[in-house]
Parts: sequence; C-alpha cells; structure tokens
Amino acid sequence: MELHILSGGAAASLVNSLKADFEAAHGCQIHGTFSAVGAMKEKLLNGERCDLLILTQSLMDGLMASGEVRPGTLRDLGVVKTGIAVKHGSPHPAIATRADLQAAFRAAEGIYFPDPQLATAGIHFFKVLQTLGLDVELADRFHTFPNGTTAMHAMAQAKGAHVMGSTQVTEIKYTPGIDLVGVLPQEFELATMYVLGIPTRACEPALAQQLADVLASHETRTLRTSSGFELRD
Repeated sequence: MELHILSGGAAASLVNSLKADFEAAHGCQIHGTFSAVGAMKEKLLNGERCDLLILTQSLMDGLMASGEVRPGTLRDLGVVKTGIAVKHGSPHPAIATRADLQAAFRAAEGIYFPDPQLATAGIHFFKVLQTLGLDVELADRFHTFPNGTTAMHAMAQAKGAHVMGSTQVTEIKYTPGIDLVGVLPQEFELATMYVLGIPTRACEPALAQQLADVLASHETRTLRTSSGFELRD
C-alpha cells in the first residue's frame, strides 16, 4: 500500500519523524510532498493523488466547503508562528520592536524567505517588509524560494555571515546550519493553525485516517511542541 501526503512545509519534520514506525506497523510506504500551502492546494485541485492533506485552517475550510475534503475528517495539529533566523553561530540581532527589525534587516547582506505569492509565511513576511518601508529599499537583497525549507537551506549555504531569513518556526528549527532568533514581534505576529484532512478522492482513506490519528494524538504532543507547534489545551 502507498499513502500520498500533500502538506505545507510546516509539518515535514513531524511527519518524517513518525514515517518509519508507521510504515513498519502498517506495511505501507508514505510519499510526502512538502511545500508552500498554496502550491499544495493547487496540486490537489489539479488532480494529483492525495490521501492525507495538511494545510492551514483557512485553506482547509475552503476545500471543505467546495467538497474537496471529507466532512468530519479535520484534526488540529497545532499553531505555528513565523520567526526570524540567522546562520548558526552568527550574532542574534534584536527583533523585539519595529525599530529593531528595521535596523536588523538594513544590516543584513541578504534576506531569505519563501514565495510571497503562495507560501503563508512568505506572503506575511513581505507585508511586514512593506509595513517597515523596506520592500523597495532592500529589494536587491531579497532571495525568495518556493517554500520555507528551501529558503532556509539556501541561507545556510550562503557565503555571507550577516544574512537573515524568515519563515515558519517549524521550518527554521529542523534546518541544519540555521538558528532561530525568535518569533516576529507581537504587532507583526502570524500564528497559523495547521489541520489534517482526508480528500474526497483519497485512494486509501482508512489508512490515511490512521495516520491522521497518530499525528494528532496525545502521544505526539511532546514531539509536536519540540517541532515548533504550539498546542491548544
């Protein structure tokens, strides 16, 4: 049996941490595609096979309303915030206020972030740059990528030491060579609820439900928290 997942990058570390044990227990193979949530939605709507979908609450609600997701299958994974990252070992700039952010970005040689058209964190971060008045001033320092994971891996390989990036905390925490400085200040905070759902056209809905139950279970609370999710009580 094969189980196909389309997921926002925020859940990649969580799924991959549980993948081997679930495959062994159920005699299956999990094939996961992790990228910007907008791109994952497009893949689903374009007919790509998907047995389990992991997207933001807002996107999933829309897919439920249009009949693309089975009623009663949604499960909360947790809230993911958007953070600021630097290369491992680099000094951590102050990011607590608007003025701190402006100074930190102006001092950076390069700024790395996900797709400002399709990725939740990329869309939000570009709006932050616009609010700070830096979207034009620093445009030649921007490096954008299809998703946060790709952006963080590229930043880790960047030659300059004074580079910064922004994406969801989960993607920062599992990228080698990258340190999490902290989340965006409260006035710019983005806290995104991620949920699981089973598409109407799923080929293995029962198996997908079993994986969804594991991912959202009480037993994975510690793993989810360490991966960067904040859990509702």
